Amino acid sequence: MGSRFDITVVANDSTSANKHIDTAVAEISRIEKLISSWDANSQTSEINRNSGVNPVKVDAELFELIERSIKLSQLTDGAFDITYASMDKIWKFDGSMTLMPSEKEIKASVAKVGFRNIVLDRENKTVFLKLEGMKIGFGAIGKGYAADKAKALLISKGMPAGIINASGDMNTWGKQPNGKEWKVAITNPMDKNKVFALLPVTNGAVVTSGDYEKYVNLQGKRYTHIIDPRTGYPASGIISVTVFAPKAELADALATSVFVMGKEAGLDRINQLPGIECIIIDDRGNITKSKNIEIDKL
Repeated sequence: MGSRFDITVVANDSTSANKHIDTAVAEISRIEKLISSWDANSQTSEINRNSGVNPVKVDAELFELIERSIKLSQLTDGAFDITYASMDKIWKFDGSMTLMPSEKEIKASVAKVGFRNIVLDRENKTVFLKLEGMKIGFGAIGKGYAADKAKALLISKGMPAGIINASGDMNTWGKQPNGKEWKVAITNPMDKNKVFALLPVTNGAVVTSGDYEKYVNLQGKRYTHIIDPRTGYPASGIISVTVFAPKAELADALATSVFVMGKEAGLDRINQLPGIECIIIDDRGNITKSKNIEIDKL
């Protein structure tokens, strides 16, 4: 998945811990083989190869992940969309870009993006992408899903507590050996070497999407690498979104969605969802939080 996974478990001895961690690593690798669009042999790649041609029969697990992804697209008014993989890569965030793409180029770049063009047959477990050249990808949900599956497996093996860190996406359960809750540090997006808050996470996940790593300044405006799949334009106005949710899959998808939706619309949507909280930092350094969250600033 192009992501580093760090797995920590609380156990009685290191032999038992290492054995169970190996099991979790194997589970993450299994999921990667299923959902990776980079692996030519994956079922996801098979779906993409057959876009506009044939429906593809897939495992129930992948079918259900796609089904949940479509529901998330509906929930976020298309701000989250696994067909973003169909997008033409016209924006560059490696320092080489000096001119804005034309409006025509931007519009054309998302011509094949649209979750409504995914056709699911629940009875036969087939997936069909209506448009030729259309693609799906799980970059905004896959590592969260893998972390959830690895966590569930470790719990089923009797591991009482632990953390799965999927490149900054934190998924926790149980408590530290000293009986205290796990705490997650939130990076200060104005200075990524500093932390602005520590928050307790109890049997849940926390995911941060930020543009402090990849962005471009054009015509005096800052554009993030997170692109709105509905318009083809990069999101702007927000530099960091942190979402707290019961599952990493959900936190993963919603963090990206809020970034795309913008502060007002994103916050309004989060406040309507039970058990979900967020912290938003805009490009002026202002901190906005959902209604049920308390921040202990450092």
